[in-house]
Amino acid sequence: MSKPSPAVVTEIGNAAKRDDVPAFRAGDTIKVHVKVVEGSRSRVQVFQGVVIRIHGSGVGRTFTVRKVSFGVGVERTFPLHSPIFEQIEVVTRGDVRRAKLYYLRNLTGKKAKIKERREA
Repeated sequence: MSKPSPAVVTEIGNAAKRDDVPAFRAGDTIKVHVKVVEGSRSRVQVFQGVVIRIHGSGVGRTFTVRKVSFGVGVERTFPLHSPIFEQIEVVTRGDVRRAKLYYLRNLTGKKAKIKERREA
């Protein structure tokens, strides 16, 4: 079996990409509207939190969102070009100096608050 040419791989990747994803960075607070299928019914569940990392490139790009739910930190990783979610909303833009915000895992309360970025 021969390998597919890079042009074919790129073409398939571009066909699978979503164009309705807004631009966001690490530190931004976003709402991800996730489709949840329970038996024969499906509903939309909103997962709101801070983007702590964006990883990869192309079709395989993923992002991780962290929120604190009832005192427990919850992180969820989503493929950026996945049909799993209906939409992504950017709630606030965060002002951070890192690409990976893993240090937020060790902070609680007001220390874990991210300063809001002011648009000039």
